[in-house]
Amino acid sequence: MGKTYEMGTSPDVPLGAPVNTFGRTSLFIDAEACPRLGIVSPNDDTLYQLAQVDAGKEPLVLHVPATGDRYYVMQFVDAWSNNFAYVGKRATGTAEGEFLLVAPGWQGEVPAGMPVIHAPTRVFTINGRFAVAGEEDVPNVEALQDQVWLTPLSRYPGKPDTSNRTIGDWPLPGPDPAVPDDLLFWEKFRVWSQTFPPDPSEAGYLGQFAPLGLCEEKSPYVNADPSLAAVLRDAQQEGLAMLNEEIPTILPLNEQWGDTRDLFNYNVHFFEIGTIDSPEWKIADPQTRYVMRGIAALIGLWGNHAYEAYYPATYNDNEGQSLSGEYTYILHFNQTPPVEAFWSVTMYDVPRYYLVDNPLNRYSIGDRTPGVQYNDDGSLDIFIQHDSPGPDRESNWLPAPAGQFRPILRMYMPDSGVFEEGQWHMPSIERVEEPGSDLP
Repeated sequence: MGKTYEMGTSPDVPLGAPVNTFGRTSLFIDAEACPRLGIVSPNDDTLYQLAQVDAGKEPLVLHVPATGDRYYVMQFVDAWSNNFAYVGKRATGTAEGEFLLVAPGWQGEVPAGMPVIHAPTRVFTINGRFAVAGEEDVPNVEALQDQVWLTPLSRYPGKPDTSNRTIGDWPLPGPDPAVPDDLLFWEKFRVWSQTFPPDPSEAGYLGQFAPLGLCEEKSPYVNADPSLAAVLRDAQQEGLAMLNEEIPTILPLNEQWGDTRDLFNYNVHFFEIGTIDSPEWKIADPQTRYVMRGIAALIGLWGNHAYEAYYPATYNDNEGQSLSGEYTYILHFNQTPPVEAFWSVTMYDVPRYYLVDNPLNRYSIGDRTPGVQYNDDGSLDIFIQHDSPGPDRESNWLPAPAGQFRPILRMYMPDSGVFEEGQWHMPSIERVEEPGSDLP
């Protein structure tokens, strides 16, 4: 496959960078990298750039470069996993820009003309993604990543500086080290729900857990009452089981694809630059919101709102049967996904959700795949099977494993018609009747 880029770009800026410093990956992920690095369901559409931010000491200035026509997004996620702001092609355009990032309650002078992003919690994550068109495009993305930086407001303007990389003299509280491992989940919940208070309207809901010790200033779990400890251990296991049971039912099916448009709509309080503060992007029922937040953390932590990037996935064909490499399939688009950026279908095996090794070294197919052949009427057939469909059809072949598989359809900057009934039809994957038969 050629050169595979490794994690990290220099000894002092690895992917796991210090606080208030961007790390990045220059890794173009392939089938070999998935098990070696333990990466599940990766995309090969974008390269990531990540910063864990603490704005408590002072605000920070974020600088982003001009990217021309290239898609990118800087997604802001608070301590409760709310997507509360976006910077990027959809939200703010692709011109060079700077933004002031401030913690709750900060008041001060803002540099003239600089947009302000108010974080709901003192610490938050910036999850950046840059579109990449194959391995040969990686150096171009690296050049843009070099121009993304954070610097303390007290050092601005001027050269980006690393003096505020760490939290410094305002450390974050942590769990009591004397708490046993089987109660550590609850100890972290206690500490961090107090360190990063939710919206005031949620205080009453959180307060109902006071009998479990979650509202105590000092840990009640060091020498916990045996009956309380048993309740907490059972509750953690039962809660996880409940979330797994809810996954198939809480995400509705659309032509056998799991509809994930509501998966990250549990944020109803915090809407900064680039977010859409509108009822259709909020889950109205509080109980459903809490369940959805847990499911999102379980299966798609730090995923985007669907209006930024939409990720339907499927395990089944049009008859509801499990997808398997022993059969051949067609995914026929009368109209390809309407997007303002780009779309792709990526193949994963089951149950590991790794990319699939294949003779073409092709892990996804979409509107940027070189050589894809469209039908005369503009429709598109994607041939999904384990063995080659023949030289004349390999341009449209998405190779599958020999066993079961799960594709994900990704739509970056989807058109509003994707979500409006009757505007765009998401096709199911149709199985050819006889195993091993030629595609029609």
